Amino acid sequence: MARTTLKTRPWCPFCGQDVGRPQYPDKRKLGEFSLGSCECGAVYASDPSGFNIGAAIVECLVHACGDNWELAWDLLPEQDYLTGRIEDYDEVTHQVVETRNLDGRIIRGVLYFIRLQESLAVLTARTTEVESSSGAKPAASVKKIQDEKKRETKREKKKANKHLIRDMVQNRDADGLVALCIDDKKTLRLLQRQLYEPDEAKRWAIASFIGEVCSRVARRKPGMVSDLLHLLFEACSDSAASNWGAVESIGSIIAARPDIYGSFTRHLLAYIGDPSTRTQVLWALGTIAEKRPDLVRNTSFYQLIGLLDSPVTEVKGYMVRLLGRLQAKEVAGRIRVLQDDTTVLTIYENGLPLKTDLGTLAKEAMQLIEA
Repeated sequence: MARTTLKTRPWCPFCGQDVGRPQYPDKRKLGEFSLGSCECGAVYASDPSGFNIGAAIVECLVHACGDNWELAWDLLPEQDYLTGRIEDYDEVTHQVVETRNLDGRIIRGVLYFIRLQESLAVLTARTTEVESSSGAKPAASVKKIQDEKKRETKREKKKANKHLIRDMVQNRDADGLVALCIDDKKTLRLLQRQLYEPDEAKRWAIASFIGEVCSRVARRKPGMVSDLLHLLFEACSDSAASNWGAVESIGSIIAARPDIYGSFTRHLLAYIGDPSTRTQVLWALGTIAEKRPDLVRNTSFYQLIGLLDSPVTEVKGYMVRLLGRLQAKEVAGRIRVLQDDTTVLTIYENGLPLKTDLGTLAKEAMQLIEA
């Protein structure tokens, strides 16, 4: 039996949104690649053969820098920009073909993505404005970035160890941890181990703190945070490993930087079926939805609505919280009847326990739904 051809629209590896067909410049030059941009700020280049990826990377980076070659050559991957790629791309039909064969054609194309760090993106925008109005390159701005890199190189770097990490966590030393992450790539792995805390309240506080630290590390080392997210998801999937605080940390990280890690949101639903992680998943989805409800709505969250009838008070409470932040008018009637429910429960916000009741959560949800 022939294998079914699986085809999907290409997506942005940073935000998970579908991306449009890349286009060639109006005045195309020999060897140029088609280019595109995502709403999240990423730009991408298409290499239809898959054999010229090096040249595609260069053109994509220069394009991201507003065609400022001097700035582009001075940037470093992960430190100054994020990279990503989508393979098995067919430029003719603008599809990702998993089987690499479409109507007898071999599909080897690659979409290569680059996303500048926020400060560099702002600089590039200003650079483009200056060049378009005066034709001059703002060399002073480029030199400023070069000087900052030199100062960073000269700074004495520190080594991470579990005792140092533990002290920093206990003292809530976010500045120290962010600097240590830049110096030593094993810092976040050691920070993850601090989640092995039997005290639930302390564990929630640490998970929230990890989100705070990672949001700042992502400005310089986004790949490092992405690696941590993968480790946390692996901990959730490994029945032989402890997943204490893993889902809470994932939710905190995504909520802190949904612009970079929002595409990880959909993977949280894989753990909703496990009673040991159900409340944490609902908390994470609700926390993400507070800033980016679209990320949750783009998942199959409708399958969760039945949890409004859960006998577990915390599950029902976090479900109400989530639906309110999604402004889910389709279930307004079911939430409205809970407004007189005085069942007490404790939920967590920003790593701190909050004693409330179902009726209060339902009223807060209805205010958001009816707004």
